[in-house]
Amino acid sequence: MSAQAPIRRITAPQIRARKGGAPIVSLTSYHAHTAKIVDKYADFILVGDSLGMVMHGMDSTLGVPLDLMIMHGKAVVRGTERALVVVDMPFGTYEESPHMAFRNAAKIMKETACGAVKLEGGARMAETIRFLSERGIPVMAHIGLTPQSVNTMGGFKVQGRDEAAWTTHIDDAKAVAQAGAFALVVEGVVEELANRITAAVEIPTIGIGASKDCDGQILVLEDMLGLNPRVPKFVKVYGDLGPAIERAVAAYAEEVKTRAFPGEDQVYR
Repeated sequence: MSAQAPIRRITAPQIRARKGGAPIVSLTSYHAHTAKIVDKYADFILVGDSLGMVMHGMDSTLGVPLDLMIMHGKAVVRGTERALVVVDMPFGTYEESPHMAFRNAAKIMKETACGAVKLEGGARMAETIRFLSERGIPVMAHIGLTPQSVNTMGGFKVQGRDEAAWTTHIDDAKAVAQAGAFALVVEGVVEELANRITAAVEIPTIGIGASKDCDGQILVLEDMLGLNPRVPKFVKVYGDLGPAIERAVAAYAEEVKTRAFPGEDQVYR
């Protein structure tokens, strides 16, 4: 009897090769037990800095520190076998210079064993993306609505409503693709602009609040499960776990208050 072949993780080059092919499936995850579930279905899992808002109650992603990303990245890698794990580089860890970005990206990859990092920004980050890619760090880029720029954007606003700005977004996409990014998250842009970006680059586009015709899609897991009270309007909610959890907690609390817990099968004798 032959031994079962080991499961091989999906790699960044394999994601890149999916341009124009079967749609790429992705979700965020921040802990091992949800990552284990998502791993069965996703091509890549993003350990997003959205964890600052979703898990830690922050108002934006700006306060997320590098060590927090590494801690959650480790957990997700432990909980997975096949999906490519991509870890966000948090605000302030890569913008200053390519050398700074390399030090922090290398720290993320060495300590988490993830397969790639993601950073925000278009043409202004092209030099950094090239620097990292040439030194063995696969980079996923992110343009459009970039949450780390919430203060300069004036809030979480849809991009591309003014057609005059489309050229800038398309040029951003081309710049990061030419610099060596293996994939590109396109967030919060109008559908036609997302379609034009997808057609303009030779790397896969991963839409979030963009177009169904991107090469793949990603959602924040807690958003699509109904666990986040501030779900963006573009998110389809596939589950309703928030109320289900509240009902379970309320039932437990009532049993404790009435001394119905623990039951006969829940104590040692």
